[in-house]
Amino acid sequence: MTQLIVYTARIIRTMNPSLPLANAVAVRDGRIVEVGTLETLRPWLDAHRHTIDETFRDHVLMPGFIDPHLHPTLAAVLLPCHFITAMEWKLPDRKAAPVKGHDAYLSRLKEINESLADPDEPLITWGFHKIWHGDVNRRALNSISDTRPIFVWQRSFHEIIANDAAIEWMGLNREDMERHEQIDPETGRFFETGLSVAMNGMKDVLYAPKRFLGGLQQVAQAVHQGGHTTIGDMAVPLADLEMEWPALVDVLDQPSIPFRCQMIPRAIERGGILGREDKEVERVRSLAERSTHRLQFQDGVKLFTDGGFYAELMQLQEPGFIDGHHGEWLMPPEQFEALARAFWNNGFRIHVHCTGDMGLELALDVLEKLQWERPRVNHRFTIEHFGVSTPEQVLRIADLGALVSANVYYVHELADAYYQHSFGYERASQIARLGTVARYRIPFALHTDFTMAPALPLTSAWVAVNRLSESGEVMASEERISIDQAMQAITVNAAYVLGMEHEIGSIRAGKKADFTVLEADPYETPPRELKDIPLWGTVFEGSPAPIGPVRHDQADKNIAS
Repeated sequence: MTQLIVYTARIIRTMNPSLPLANAVAVRDGRIVEVGTLETLRPWLDAHRHTIDETFRDHVLMPGFIDPHLHPTLAAVLLPCHFITAMEWKLPDRKAAPVKGHDAYLSRLKEINESLADPDEPLITWGFHKIWHGDVNRRALNSISDTRPIFVWQRSFHEIIANDAAIEWMGLNREDMERHEQIDPETGRFFETGLSVAMNGMKDVLYAPKRFLGGLQQVAQAVHQGGHTTIGDMAVPLADLEMEWPALVDVLDQPSIPFRCQMIPRAIERGGILGREDKEVERVRSLAERSTHRLQFQDGVKLFTDGGFYAELMQLQEPGFIDGHHGEWLMPPEQFEALARAFWNNGFRIHVHCTGDMGLELALDVLEKLQWERPRVNHRFTIEHFGVSTPEQVLRIADLGALVSANVYYVHELADAYYQHSFGYERASQIARLGTVARYRIPFALHTDFTMAPALPLTSAWVAVNRLSESGEVMASEERISIDQAMQAITVNAAYVLGMEHEIGSIRAGKKADFTVLEADPYETPPRELKDIPLWGTVFEGSPAPIGPVRHDQADKNIAS
């Protein structure tokens, strides 16, 4: 029989309310045998060969951090891009300085264009947002270059702006673009479902092996540096499973990778049509055959209501947006209801992308109808993102037995901007109202939707606990949560959202031996310093995985062609 390894620590925060604190944990074959003290572990130690490992004697162990909504393939497509963002980004290979202002944005874009040696290489940037960067359209991009294809990916991922050379390079013409409701040929803007058209045209570049594999390797570094041992890929595939899957296996399903990924499929592939719900259920169910040790398909499925939050395409109830524009649907409401019914009736755990309160209302109306038609308990219908909502909707979430997985980082990056430019102070300050969710005792998780937020669970927890906007103002202090609630949201509750609470999320006998190793105790750290706690690394299924040094001494550059 394999011998026991006993890890000792200054403190072990188990996230098990029956035994919240310990300082020793025994591990065998990747699972926890018992947690407690060396004294309480004595019967096991007397009966079995064992080694006591004091590597973590001065550290704090927590259950391995979990991000239930992180997109490895999306991030692998974006990380090789040139980052031109309003906020500083620290990436595995470089640091991108913030760029604000219209002229500064175009100046940076011109600088990148002039730095590229190959005149035919497409220039792909990510991070544009009109609030910080003004009106950047097809004509503005033509002024940078009328020969090089230029693609400006909006901060949300949900839209791309292309110059004439890029449109021609993709093989599109004005008639093709005018036939699509979510493509604007005048501005060169491809948004929401129109993004699929652009991505199809860009596929050969985005999935070029060197570029895509390099992007996935960066994702693996970012996930590990955040202290994760489990992530959820919430919408598989990004665009083309047959192109993405071999690379995912090559990079992420390796013994050196210290985390696992639950793959949550799209309920319908891009461009799918109504009337094929049974075939979509069969397609999603068949994906389980692909499962590997680190890439696992279980019983989750992803649906969408309204548009991207960073793109300001969420669907808002009255009084809507300050400028009078309206949001977009990612799925027609009738298609959303038909797909939700098909997967609900087949017992799937449904995750719904909802960013605005109208999108949330649609999701809750459909859930209420499904509960009436075919009641289910412990269904784990999960509201994903949870941008704009009302207090009354939170009560409905509780009444209907749903869960919340929130991107609370919206508060930090967007609350000031959306207060001033999008929909006013009242609603902007109350983005991701987790205090209300907690008061109704709704289980909730925190996620990053990487790259919509940095892949750093402690940063998400810091935002949720403090609710500090970019300017440093506390936004809706009543919606702050406690440190304990934040720690639950990146461990045990995140496991519950993924349906994996019997395997991960807390440190107790029988679970996977997944730990995040911290240099300080979050519970003893001032709330405003939570995001700054250094990480030693992780333990994944019993094996320590230290985080190597991170260098940020390089300017933003395109890492692969």
